[in-house]
Amino acid sequence: MPAINVTLKSGASPEQLENAKKQVQDQGGKVTHEFSLIKGFTAEFPADKVHTLESNDHVTVEADSEVKTQ
Repeated sequence: MPAINVTLKSGASPEQLENAKKQVQDQGGKVTHEFSLIKGFTAEFPADKVHTLESNDHVTVEADSEVKTQ
């Protein structure tokens, strides 16, 4: 399963993030890391179900990838 990052949009309630985590688990995914500096998490999630999270108006969904500094 691909890894995705899910972050809470500005103005959304903390309950919306909990709802997104529950949605991941309900659809066969697994939360693998919770962020401490921002409200969000990384999850392994079935690629064919990512569109269901992307339709959530309260979170942003991005593919997890390596970030490098120069």
